[in-house]
Amino acid sequence: METFDLIVIGSGPSGQRAAIQAAKSGKKVALVEKSSVIGGVCINTGTIPSKTLREAVLHLSGYQYQSIYGINYRVKEKITMSDLAFRVQHVIKTEVDVTQAQLSRNNIDLLTGTASFLDPNRVRVDGAKGTQEYQASTIVIASGTKPAASPKVPINGRTIINSDQILSMAELPKTMIVVGGGVIGVEYTCMFATLGVRVILVERRPRLLEFADSEIVEALSYHLRDSRVTMRLNEEVSSVEETPEGGVVAMLESKKKISGDALLYAVGRQGNIDEMNLAAAGIEADSRGRIKVNADYQTAQPHIYAVGDVIGFPSLASVSMEQGRLAAAHAVGKQVKSNPASYPYGIYTIPEISFVGKTEEQLTDEDVPYEVGLSYYREIARGQIRGDTAGRLKIIFHRETREVLGVHIIGEGASELIHIGQAVMILGGTVEYFINTVFNYPTLAECYKAAAFNGLNKLTRL
Repeated sequence: METFDLIVIGSGPSGQRAAIQAAKSGKKVALVEKSSVIGGVCINTGTIPSKTLREAVLHLSGYQYQSIYGINYRVKEKITMSDLAFRVQHVIKTEVDVTQAQLSRNNIDLLTGTASFLDPNRVRVDGAKGTQEYQASTIVIASGTKPAASPKVPINGRTIINSDQILSMAELPKTMIVVGGGVIGVEYTCMFATLGVRVILVERRPRLLEFADSEIVEALSYHLRDSRVTMRLNEEVSSVEETPEGGVVAMLESKKKISGDALLYAVGRQGNIDEMNLAAAGIEADSRGRIKVNADYQTAQPHIYAVGDVIGFPSLASVSMEQGRLAAAHAVGKQVKSNPASYPYGIYTIPEISFVGKTEEQLTDEDVPYEVGLSYYREIARGQIRGDTAGRLKIIFHRETREVLGVHIIGEGASELIHIGQAVMILGGTVEYFINTVFNYPTLAECYKAAAFNGLNKLTRL
Protein backbone atom coordinates (compact mmCIF):
# COMPACT_ATOMS: atom_id res chain seq x y z
CA MET A 1 0.00 0.00 0.00
CA GLU A 2 1.49 3.31 -1.10
CA THR A 3 1.74 6.02 1.55
CA PHE A 4 1.48 9.78 1.05
CA ASP A 5 1.81 12.72 3.40
CA LEU A 6 -1.41 14.19 2.04
CA ILE A 7 -4.19 12.89 -0.22
CA VAL A 8 -6.62 15.32 -1.83
CA ILE A 9 -9.98 14.04 -3.10
CA GLY A 10 -11.15 16.22 -6.00
CA SER A 11 -9.24 18.27 -8.58
CA GLY A 12 -11.38 21.42 -8.61
CA PRO A 13 -10.02 24.84 -7.53
CA SER A 14 -9.85 23.98 -3.80
CA GLY A 15 -8.28 20.56 -4.42
CA GLN A 16 -5.66 21.96 -6.79
CA ARG A 17 -4.60 24.69 -4.35
CA ALA A 18 -4.48 22.31 -1.39
CA ALA A 19 -2.31 19.85 -3.32
CA ILE A 20 0.05 22.53 -4.62
CA GLN A 21 0.41 24.22 -1.22
CA ALA A 22 1.33 20.90 0.42
CA ALA A 23 3.71 19.98 -2.41
CA LYS A 24 5.50 23.32 -2.15
CA SER A 25 5.93 22.59 1.57
CA GLY A 26 7.92 19.49 0.66
CA LYS A 27 5.18 16.92 1.19
CA LYS A 28 4.45 13.84 -0.90
CA VAL A 29 1.00 14.52 -2.35
CA ALA A 30 -1.60 12.56 -4.32
CA LEU A 31 -4.65 14.05 -6.01
CA VAL A 32 -7.62 11.76 -6.70
CA GLU A 33 -10.04 12.63 -9.52
CA LYS A 34 -12.86 10.31 -10.56
CA SER A 35 -13.27 11.91 -13.99
CA SER A 36 -10.84 11.24 -16.83
CA VAL A 37 -10.49 15.03 -17.17
CA ILE A 38 -9.15 17.08 -14.26
CA GLY A 39 -10.48 20.43 -13.11
CA GLY A 40 -13.75 19.37 -11.51
CA VAL A 41 -17.03 21.18 -12.06
CA CYS A 42 -15.25 24.55 -12.18
CA ILE A 43 -13.37 23.87 -15.42
CA ASN A 44 -15.64 21.32 -17.09
CA THR A 45 -19.28 22.26 -16.45
CA GLY A 46 -19.43 25.21 -14.06
CA THR A 47 -17.45 28.41 -13.65
CA ILE A 48 -15.21 28.35 -16.72
CA PRO A 49 -17.86 27.15 -19.24
CA SER A 50 -20.53 29.52 -17.92
CA LYS A 51 -18.26 32.57 -17.90
CA THR A 52 -16.90 31.71 -21.35
CA LEU A 53 -20.46 31.21 -22.56
CA ARG A 54 -21.32 34.64 -21.18
CA GLU A 55 -18.39 36.22 -23.04
CA ALA A 56 -19.48 34.53 -26.27
CA VAL A 57 -23.05 35.74 -25.74
CA LEU A 58 -21.91 39.33 -25.18
CA HIS A 59 -19.66 39.27 -28.25
CA LEU A 60 -21.97 37.57 -30.73
CA SER A 61 -25.10 39.46 -29.63
CA GLY A 62 -23.34 42.84 -29.81
CA TYR A 63 -24.91 43.66 -26.44
CA GLN A 64 -22.17 46.00 -25.25
CA TYR A 65 -22.48 48.26 -28.28
CA GLN A 66 -26.25 48.35 -28.75
CA SER A 67 -26.52 51.62 -26.83
CA ILE A 68 -24.20 53.16 -29.46
CA TYR A 69 -25.19 51.44 -32.73
CA GLY A 70 -28.83 50.69 -31.93
CA ILE A 71 -30.82 47.90 -30.31
CA ASN A 72 -30.78 45.82 -33.52
CA TYR A 73 -26.99 45.74 -33.74
CA ARG A 74 -25.62 42.18 -33.93
CA VAL A 75 -22.22 40.67 -34.64
CA LYS A 76 -23.95 37.47 -35.81
CA GLU A 77 -27.60 37.41 -36.78
CA LYS A 78 -28.46 33.78 -36.05
CA ILE A 79 -26.53 32.54 -33.05
CA THR A 80 -26.51 28.77 -32.51
CA MET A 81 -25.49 26.55 -29.60
CA SER A 82 -22.53 25.34 -31.67
CA ASP A 83 -21.34 28.97 -32.01
CA LEU A 84 -21.34 29.27 -28.24
CA ALA A 85 -19.90 25.80 -27.56
CA PHE A 86 -16.94 26.36 -29.92
CA ARG A 87 -15.45 29.08 -27.73
CA VAL A 88 -16.26 27.20 -24.53
CA GLN A 89 -14.49 23.99 -25.60
CA HIS A 90 -11.39 25.93 -26.62
CA VAL A 91 -11.10 27.58 -23.19
CA ILE A 92 -11.82 24.34 -21.31
CA LYS A 93 -9.03 22.53 -23.17
CA THR A 94 -6.56 25.31 -22.38
CA GLU A 95 -7.49 25.40 -18.71
CA VAL A 96 -7.16 21.61 -18.39
CA ASP A 97 -3.70 21.78 -20.00
CA VAL A 98 -2.61 24.57 -17.64
CA THR A 99 -3.86 22.66 -14.58
CA GLN A 100 -2.12 19.45 -15.63
CA ALA A 101 1.12 21.34 -16.12
CA GLN A 102 0.87 22.90 -12.65
CA LEU A 103 0.29 19.53 -10.98
CA SER A 104 3.12 17.90 -12.93
CA ARG A 105 5.51 20.74 -12.19
CA ASN A 106 4.88 20.28 -8.46
CA ASN A 107 5.39 16.47 -8.63
CA ILE A 108 1.83 15.69 -7.53
CA ASP A 109 0.68 12.13 -8.24
CA LEU A 110 -2.63 12.12 -10.12
CA LEU A 111 -4.80 9.10 -9.29
CA THR A 112 -7.80 8.57 -11.58
CA GLY A 113 -10.78 6.85 -10.01
CA THR A 114 -13.52 7.10 -7.40
CA ALA A 115 -12.23 7.61 -3.86
CA SER A 116 -13.86 6.08 -0.79
CA PHE A 117 -12.71 5.83 2.82
CA LEU A 118 -11.72 2.49 4.33
CA ASP A 119 -10.93 4.13 7.66
CA PRO A 120 -9.81 7.61 8.79
CA ASN A 121 -6.36 7.19 7.20
CA ARG A 122 -6.93 4.85 4.27
CA VAL A 123 -8.57 5.57 0.92
CA ARG A 124 -9.56 3.15 -1.81
CA VAL A 125 -9.50 4.34 -5.43
CA ASP A 126 -11.64 2.42 -7.94
CA GLY A 127 -10.56 3.26 -11.49
CA ALA A 128 -10.36 1.82 -14.99
CA LYS A 129 -7.12 0.06 -14.07
CA GLY A 130 -8.61 -1.65 -11.04
CA THR A 131 -8.71 -0.94 -7.32
CA GLN A 132 -5.81 0.46 -5.30
CA GLU A 133 -5.50 1.37 -1.62
CA TYR A 134 -3.55 4.33 -0.27
CA GLN A 135 -2.94 5.82 3.13
CA ALA A 136 -1.99 9.28 4.35
CA SER A 137 -1.52 11.16 7.60
CA THR A 138 -3.65 14.01 6.22
CA ILE A 139 -6.62 13.90 3.84
CA VAL A 140 -8.39 16.85 2.22
CA ILE A 141 -11.93 16.39 0.89
CA ALA A 142 -12.50 18.74 -2.06
CA SER A 143 -15.16 16.74 -3.89
CA GLY A 144 -17.33 19.70 -4.88
CA THR A 145 -21.02 19.52 -5.70
CA LYS A 146 -23.54 18.36 -8.27
CA PRO A 147 -26.85 19.96 -9.30
CA ALA A 148 -29.61 19.34 -6.75
CA ALA A 149 -32.44 17.14 -7.97
CA SER A 150 -36.16 17.17 -7.19
CA PRO A 151 -38.84 14.53 -7.78
CA LYS A 152 -41.06 17.39 -8.98
CA VAL A 153 -38.70 18.09 -11.90
CA PRO A 154 -37.89 15.03 -14.06
CA ILE A 155 -34.57 15.95 -15.72
CA ASN A 156 -34.38 14.39 -19.20
CA GLY A 157 -31.25 16.10 -20.52
CA ARG A 158 -33.10 17.54 -23.53
CA THR A 159 -35.95 19.90 -22.69
CA ILE A 160 -35.69 19.66 -18.89
CA ILE A 161 -32.08 20.20 -17.88
CA ASN A 162 -29.81 21.18 -15.01
CA SER A 163 -26.92 23.65 -15.16
CA ASP A 164 -24.36 20.94 -16.04
CA GLN A 165 -26.29 20.15 -19.23
CA ILE A 166 -26.55 23.61 -20.81
CA LEU A 167 -24.03 22.93 -23.58
CA SER A 168 -25.72 19.64 -24.49
CA MET A 169 -28.82 21.50 -25.72
CA ALA A 170 -29.33 20.88 -29.43
CA GLU A 171 -30.55 24.39 -30.15
CA LEU A 172 -31.49 27.65 -28.49
CA PRO A 173 -35.11 27.59 -27.29
CA LYS A 174 -37.45 30.45 -28.16
CA THR A 175 -38.89 30.44 -24.65
CA MET A 176 -37.31 29.10 -21.47
CA ILE A 177 -38.39 28.57 -17.89
CA VAL A 178 -35.62 28.99 -15.30
CA VAL A 179 -36.41 27.62 -11.84
CA GLY A 180 -34.18 29.20 -9.19
CA GLY A 181 -33.25 32.83 -8.54
CA GLY A 182 -29.83 32.15 -7.04
CA VAL A 183 -26.51 32.92 -8.70
CA ILE A 184 -26.63 30.11 -11.30
CA GLY A 185 -30.27 30.66 -12.28
CA VAL A 186 -29.92 34.43 -12.60
CA GLU A 187 -26.65 34.22 -14.56
CA TYR A 188 -28.17 31.87 -17.16
CA THR A 189 -31.38 33.91 -17.25
CA CYS A 190 -29.31 36.95 -18.26
CA MET A 191 -27.41 35.04 -20.95
CA PHE A 192 -30.48 33.56 -22.60
CA ALA A 193 -32.38 36.84 -22.40
CA THR A 194 -29.47 38.64 -24.10
CA LEU A 195 -29.71 36.11 -26.93
CA GLY A 196 -33.37 37.02 -27.40
CA VAL A 197 -34.87 34.01 -25.61
CA ARG A 198 -38.07 34.85 -23.71
CA VAL A 199 -37.29 33.75 -20.15
CA ILE A 200 -39.65 33.15 -17.25
CA LEU A 201 -37.74 33.11 -13.96
CA VAL A 202 -39.38 31.34 -11.01
CA GLU A 203 -38.08 31.99 -7.49
CA ARG A 204 -39.76 31.00 -4.22
CA ARG A 205 -38.25 33.92 -2.28
CA PRO A 206 -39.48 37.54 -2.51
CA ARG A 207 -36.30 38.79 -4.21
CA LEU A 208 -33.32 37.56 -6.18
CA LEU A 209 -29.83 37.12 -4.70
CA GLU A 210 -30.85 37.74 -1.08
CA PHE A 211 -27.23 38.03 0.13
CA ALA A 212 -26.48 40.99 -2.18
CA ASP A 213 -27.23 44.69 -1.66
CA SER A 214 -30.92 45.35 -2.32
CA GLU A 215 -30.33 48.50 -4.40
CA ILE A 216 -27.95 46.62 -6.70
CA VAL A 217 -30.42 43.72 -7.02
CA GLU A 218 -33.20 46.17 -7.83
CA ALA A 219 -31.03 47.60 -10.62
CA LEU A 220 -30.43 44.08 -11.96
CA SER A 221 -34.16 43.29 -11.77
CA TYR A 222 -34.85 46.40 -13.86
CA HIS A 223 -32.39 45.20 -16.53
CA LEU A 224 -33.98 41.74 -16.53
CA ARG A 225 -37.45 43.17 -17.07
CA ASP A 226 -36.04 45.46 -19.75
CA SER A 227 -34.73 42.30 -21.47
CA ARG A 228 -38.31 40.96 -21.44
CA VAL A 229 -37.72 38.51 -18.60
CA THR A 230 -40.87 37.62 -16.68
CA MET A 231 -40.12 37.21 -12.97
CA ARG A 232 -42.37 35.00 -10.86
CA LEU A 233 -41.23 35.76 -7.31
CA ASN A 234 -42.77 34.14 -4.21
CA GLU A 235 -43.66 31.20 -6.43
CA GLU A 236 -42.71 27.54 -6.20
CA VAL A 237 -42.90 24.77 -8.79
CA SER A 238 -45.19 21.89 -7.85
CA SER A 239 -44.71 19.75 -10.98
CA VAL A 240 -43.10 19.76 -14.44
CA GLU A 241 -44.21 17.81 -17.50
CA GLU A 242 -42.94 17.40 -21.04
CA THR A 243 -45.71 17.95 -23.60
CA PRO A 244 -46.32 15.64 -26.59
CA GLU A 245 -45.16 18.48 -28.87
CA GLY A 246 -41.75 18.55 -27.15
CA GLY A 247 -42.33 21.58 -24.94
CA VAL A 248 -42.47 21.92 -21.17
CA VAL A 249 -45.26 22.88 -18.79
CA ALA A 250 -44.62 23.84 -15.16
CA MET A 251 -47.37 23.98 -12.55
CA LEU A 252 -46.82 26.39 -9.65
CA GLU A 253 -48.05 25.94 -6.08
CA SER A 254 -50.28 28.98 -6.67
CA LYS A 255 -52.06 26.98 -9.43
CA LYS A 256 -50.50 29.11 -12.17
CA LYS A 257 -49.37 27.23 -15.25
CA ILE A 258 -46.40 28.36 -17.37
CA SER A 259 -45.04 26.86 -20.56
CA GLY A 260 -41.85 27.03 -22.58
CA ASP A 261 -39.68 25.17 -25.07
CA ALA A 262 -37.22 24.19 -22.31
CA LEU A 263 -36.77 24.34 -18.54
CA LEU A 264 -33.56 24.87 -16.58
CA TYR A 265 -33.68 23.61 -12.99
CA ALA A 266 -31.14 25.58 -10.96
CA VAL A 267 -32.28 25.30 -7.35
CA GLY A 268 -29.03 24.80 -5.43
CA ARG A 269 -26.41 22.10 -5.51
CA GLN A 270 -25.71 18.95 -3.50
CA GLY A 271 -22.40 17.84 -2.01
CA ASN A 272 -20.57 15.10 -3.93
CA ILE A 273 -20.29 12.63 -1.06
CA ASP A 274 -22.48 9.67 -2.11
CA GLU A 275 -19.64 7.30 -3.04
CA MET A 276 -17.15 8.45 -0.43
CA ASN A 277 -18.22 6.25 2.52
CA LEU A 278 -17.72 9.09 5.00
CA ALA A 279 -19.00 6.91 7.85
CA ALA A 280 -15.83 4.80 7.65
CA ALA A 281 -13.84 7.95 8.34
CA GLY A 282 -16.08 9.00 11.21
CA ILE A 283 -17.48 12.02 9.35
CA GLU A 284 -21.09 13.05 8.73
CA ALA A 285 -22.71 15.31 6.16
CA ASP A 286 -26.03 17.17 6.35
CA SER A 287 -29.09 16.57 4.17
CA ARG A 288 -27.54 18.58 1.33
CA GLY A 289 -24.24 16.69 1.44
CA ARG A 290 -22.35 19.51 3.14
CA ILE A 291 -19.55 18.69 5.57
CA LYS A 292 -19.19 20.77 8.73
CA VAL A 293 -15.74 22.22 9.41
CA ASN A 294 -14.11 24.55 11.94
CA ALA A 295 -12.26 27.81 11.24
CA ASP A 296 -9.23 25.84 10.02
CA TYR A 297 -11.37 23.63 7.73
CA GLN A 298 -10.94 20.56 9.94
CA THR A 299 -13.80 18.06 10.09
CA ALA A 300 -14.78 15.94 13.10
CA GLN A 301 -11.48 14.15 12.43
CA PRO A 302 -8.71 16.75 12.97
CA HIS A 303 -6.44 15.24 10.29
CA ILE A 304 -9.24 15.25 7.67
CA TYR A 305 -10.05 18.63 6.14
CA ALA A 306 -12.91 19.67 3.84
CA VAL A 307 -12.81 22.68 1.50
CA GLY A 308 -14.66 24.22 -1.41
CA ASP A 309 -18.29 23.86 -2.37
CA VAL A 310 -18.72 20.66 -0.34
CA ILE A 311 -18.69 22.77 2.86
CA GLY A 312 -21.37 25.17 1.55
CA PHE A 313 -21.66 28.96 1.28
CA PRO A 314 -20.28 30.98 -0.40
CA SER A 315 -19.39 28.32 -3.02
CA LEU A 316 -17.22 30.67 -5.07
CA ALA A 317 -14.25 29.33 -7.03
CA SER A 318 -12.07 32.19 -5.74
CA VAL A 319 -12.93 31.43 -2.11
CA SER A 320 -12.54 27.68 -2.68
CA MET A 321 -8.99 28.23 -3.91
CA GLU A 322 -8.15 30.13 -0.73
CA GLN A 323 -9.81 27.51 1.48
CA GLY A 324 -7.68 24.79 -0.13
CA ARG A 325 -4.50 26.78 0.39
CA LEU A 326 -5.35 27.59 4.01
CA ALA A 327 -6.31 24.01 4.88
CA ALA A 328 -3.10 22.55 3.44
CA ALA A 329 -1.00 25.23 5.11
CA HIS A 330 -2.60 24.47 8.47
CA ALA A 331 -2.08 20.73 7.93
CA VAL A 332 1.67 21.18 7.38
CA GLY A 333 2.07 23.67 10.22
CA LYS A 334 2.59 26.72 8.02
CA GLN A 335 1.32 30.04 9.37
CA VAL A 336 -0.79 31.96 6.82
CA LYS A 337 -3.33 34.77 7.20
CA SER A 338 -6.58 35.43 5.39
CA ASN A 339 -9.68 37.43 6.28
CA PRO A 340 -13.00 36.06 4.93
CA ALA A 341 -14.67 39.42 5.63
CA SER A 342 -12.61 40.95 2.81
CA TYR A 343 -13.36 38.28 0.19
CA PRO A 344 -15.01 39.79 -2.92
CA TYR A 345 -18.08 38.33 -4.59
CA GLY A 346 -18.40 38.21 -8.37
CA ILE A 347 -21.79 37.44 -9.94
CA TYR A 348 -21.56 37.20 -13.72
CA THR A 349 -25.00 38.43 -14.63
CA ILE A 350 -25.53 40.87 -17.52
CA PRO A 351 -24.56 43.45 -16.36
CA GLU A 352 -22.24 41.81 -13.84
CA ILE A 353 -22.31 42.45 -10.10
CA SER A 354 -19.44 42.49 -7.65
CA PHE A 355 -19.17 43.57 -4.04
CA VAL A 356 -16.99 43.44 -0.94
CA GLY A 357 -17.76 44.24 2.68
CA LYS A 358 -21.12 45.02 4.30
CA THR A 359 -24.46 45.87 2.71
CA GLU A 360 -26.71 48.70 3.85
CA GLU A 361 -29.09 46.14 5.34
CA GLN A 362 -26.36 44.56 7.46
CA LEU A 363 -25.08 47.91 8.73
CA THR A 364 -28.61 49.01 9.58
CA ASP A 365 -29.17 45.82 11.61
CA GLU A 366 -25.86 46.43 13.40
CA ASP A 367 -26.75 50.08 14.18
CA VAL A 368 -23.62 51.36 12.44
CA PRO A 369 -23.80 55.05 11.38
CA TYR A 370 -22.97 55.10 7.67
CA GLU A 371 -23.26 57.21 4.56
CA VAL A 372 -23.40 56.22 0.90
CA GLY A 373 -21.63 57.68 -2.12
CA LEU A 374 -22.95 56.82 -5.58
CA SER A 375 -21.54 57.27 -9.07
CA TYR A 376 -22.83 56.21 -12.46
CA TYR A 377 -21.02 54.90 -15.51
CA ARG A 378 -22.95 57.38 -17.64
CA GLU A 379 -21.20 60.25 -15.81
CA ILE A 380 -17.76 58.81 -16.56
CA ALA A 381 -16.16 59.27 -19.98
CA ARG A 382 -15.09 55.63 -20.11
CA GLY A 383 -18.68 54.55 -19.61
CA GLN A 384 -19.73 56.56 -22.67
CA ILE A 385 -16.82 55.25 -24.73
CA ARG A 386 -17.67 51.64 -23.84
CA GLY A 387 -21.35 52.19 -24.42
CA ASP A 388 -22.14 51.07 -20.88
CA THR A 389 -24.28 53.80 -19.36
CA ALA A 390 -26.30 51.60 -17.00
CA GLY A 391 -23.58 50.75 -14.45
CA ARG A 392 -23.21 52.27 -11.01
CA LEU A 393 -20.74 52.13 -8.12
CA LYS A 394 -21.66 52.50 -4.48
CA ILE A 395 -19.28 53.18 -1.59
CA ILE A 396 -20.56 52.71 1.96
CA PHE A 397 -18.45 54.38 4.65
CA HIS A 398 -18.63 55.12 8.38
CA ARG A 399 -20.17 58.52 8.97
CA GLU A 400 -17.73 59.44 11.76
CA THR A 401 -14.43 57.68 10.98
CA ARG A 402 -14.92 57.74 7.17
CA GLU A 403 -13.68 54.12 7.06
CA VAL A 404 -14.79 52.24 3.93
CA LEU A 405 -17.26 49.53 5.01
CA GLY A 406 -18.40 48.19 1.67
CA VAL A 407 -18.26 48.66 -2.10
CA HIS A 408 -21.04 47.45 -4.42
CA ILE A 409 -20.89 47.64 -8.21
CA ILE A 410 -23.20 46.71 -11.07
CA GLY A 411 -21.92 47.14 -14.62
CA GLU A 412 -19.48 45.54 -17.02
CA GLY A 413 -16.03 45.24 -15.48
CA ALA A 414 -17.45 45.20 -11.93
CA SER A 415 -15.54 42.07 -10.92
CA GLU A 416 -12.23 43.71 -11.89
CA LEU A 417 -13.10 47.17 -10.54
CA ILE A 418 -14.02 45.84 -7.10
CA HIS A 419 -10.39 45.05 -6.22
CA ILE A 420 -9.54 48.74 -5.81
CA GLY A 421 -12.15 49.07 -3.08
CA GLN A 422 -11.10 45.73 -1.61
CA ALA A 423 -7.48 46.88 -1.23
CA VAL A 424 -8.50 50.14 0.46
CA MET A 425 -10.75 48.24 2.88
CA ILE A 426 -8.10 45.66 3.80
CA LEU A 427 -5.58 48.43 4.51
CA GLY A 428 -8.08 50.30 6.70
CA GLY A 429 -8.43 53.20 4.30
CA THR A 430 -11.03 55.95 4.42
CA VAL A 431 -13.24 57.41 1.72
CA GLU A 432 -10.84 60.37 1.49
CA TYR A 433 -8.34 58.04 -0.20
CA PHE A 434 -10.42 58.15 -3.37
CA ILE A 435 -10.64 61.95 -3.25
CA ASN A 436 -6.87 62.35 -2.95
CA THR A 437 -5.90 59.73 -5.53
CA VAL A 438 -5.42 60.34 -9.26
CA PHE A 439 -6.93 57.67 -11.49
CA ASN A 440 -6.09 57.19 -15.15
CA TYR A 441 -8.41 59.08 -17.49
CA PRO A 442 -10.60 57.87 -19.02
CA THR A 443 -11.19 54.76 -16.88
CA LEU A 444 -14.08 53.27 -14.96
CA ALA A 445 -11.90 53.56 -11.84
CA GLU A 446 -12.85 57.25 -11.79
CA CYS A 447 -16.21 56.07 -10.47
CA TYR A 448 -14.55 55.72 -7.07
CA LYS A 449 -13.62 59.42 -6.99
CA ALA A 450 -17.09 60.50 -8.17
CA ALA A 451 -18.77 58.28 -5.57
CA ALA A 452 -16.48 59.56 -2.80
CA PHE A 453 -17.31 63.19 -3.65
CA ASN A 454 -21.00 62.31 -3.72
CA GLY A 455 -20.87 60.71 -0.27
CA LEU A 456 -18.77 63.42 1.39
CA ASN A 457 -20.95 66.15 -0.10
CA LYS A 458 -23.91 64.59 1.71
CA LEU A 459 -22.05 64.89 5.00
CA THR A 460 -21.19 68.52 4.24
CA ARG A 461 -24.86 69.32 3.68
CA LEU A 462 -25.73 67.64 6.97
